[in-house]
Amino acid sequence: MKEARTQPEPEAPRVPRPGAALAALAAAQFTVMLATSIVNVALPQIRAGVGLSDTGTTWVVNAYGLAFGALLLAGGRAADLLGRRPVLVAGLGLFAAASLSAGLASGPVLLIAARVGQGLAAAAIAPAALALALAQFPTRAGRGRALGVWGAVSGAGGAGGVLLGGLLTQAGGWPWIFYSVALGAVLVLAAVAALVPDAGRPEPGRFDLLGTATVTLALTCLVWGLTGARGAGWADARVLGALGAAALLLVAFAAIERRRPYALIPPGLLTTGRVAAGDLLMALLGSVWIALFFFLPLYQQQVLGSGPLATGAGQLPLAAANMLGASLAPRISRRLGVPATVTGALLVEAAGLLWLARISVDGSYVADILGPSILVGLGLSVAFVQLTALAVDGVPQRDAGLAGGLVNTTRQVGGAIGLAALATLAGSVTTHTHQPPLEALTSGYRTAFTVSAAILAATALLALPLTRRTRRAEPGAAAPRQDRTTDHAPAT
Repeated sequence: MKEARTQPEPEAPRVPRPGAALAALAAAQFTVMLATSIVNVALPQIRAGVGLSDTGTTWVVNAYGLAFGALLLAGGRAADLLGRRPVLVAGLGLFAAASLSAGLASGPVLLIAARVGQGLAAAAIAPAALALALAQFPTRAGRGRALGVWGAVSGAGGAGGVLLGGLLTQAGGWPWIFYSVALGAVLVLAAVAALVPDAGRPEPGRFDLLGTATVTLALTCLVWGLTGARGAGWADARVLGALGAAALLLVAFAAIERRRPYALIPPGLLTTGRVAAGDLLMALLGSVWIALFFFLPLYQQQVLGSGPLATGAGQLPLAAANMLGASLAPRISRRLGVPATVTGALLVEAAGLLWLARISVDGSYVADILGPSILVGLGLSVAFVQLTALAVDGVPQRDAGLAGGLVNTTRQVGGAIGLAALATLAGSVTTHTHQPPLEALTSGYRTAFTVSAAILAATALLALPLTRRTRRAEPGAAAPRQDRTTDHAPAT
């Protein structure tokens, strides 16, 4: 009797290592942050190449931030309900297509529409990538390391955008800043497809169309009004109308959410762990963050006379300090505790901004920018890592995408508010001071940096009581699946 041949068992599919998946997801976050700042240095060349007006030039920057900030909550919830990996892949594909369209644009309308497309795609990428990254590291220590990487690439993306924008503009012309982003998005898409495992079945639930539409329109009006205030002033009728509409829509959104069985923001989410504290403090940090990368390149180019490439290269020490601080943040937090770490980081960044407030017309990069940039980079990165951790603290897995969208939304909206207020303040000082033009510009920038330092000092004082809350769940713990029509209790 012949022995039955035993068939060899099929090999189990190789599961990519979490580190490789994190690298691909961090590259997606880097690409999103890169697109935020890469156009700043190239704006004069873009204006001449496409034939933009003053208003149109402003909207090359604002269109991306507006779409990104307004749609982040919708993107986060879509990632939870439709699957984080599919939403991330679709977002990267759209991001690549929109970036290529921006580089090929021959007129203002096409360019601004492409920037809106980039912002829409980024709103899908950022929360999905963050939720997938945290899912790779279920333990608290692992999450700390992952968020350290996240903070490093986020800060490096902002500074790297200025450097890459200057390099590409000087070497090949402004379209190449968009071509490079398109190529980067394609490469990241390939890496995600190869290295990031499927996160499993999408979370059960329904999409809150009414709540999503209301809050998206509210955020659109808010960011549009704040952006318009930079040029038209706070008393402009359109600005006041947009801000008033935003306030009414946010009140309507709060009323709608109380009655929705599948609310876009579950009532229990903001009482979970220290989510609300993280989001509030991140909004205040963002109000200074975005303005920093707006004013610093302007001072370098308009006052010190640096070219695009030199201006971009001047961001390298800040980016290096940012990466160092982000890598050290988890260790510092374990040794000092969250309240001391957040407070100390905010004060270090405030000290750097106060140092920047001493800039002068006849200054130099080494004397006026280098030292403060290192302090700002260290403080910013440590604070960003810790506040992101707080904003996802104890959040059930089913709401991870939404929590990621919410912390990104607070940073973007906080940045829009801060930039509008600080740009208006700096412009007012420049206009009303009786000094030569460059002295007047420098006075405006000094005022912006001084007020930014004061905001961060106040945020540091606020962080002390807010970050001391200890009610939170272990991030790796799976929350029991509950019918969201009856219970929104936080994970415990």
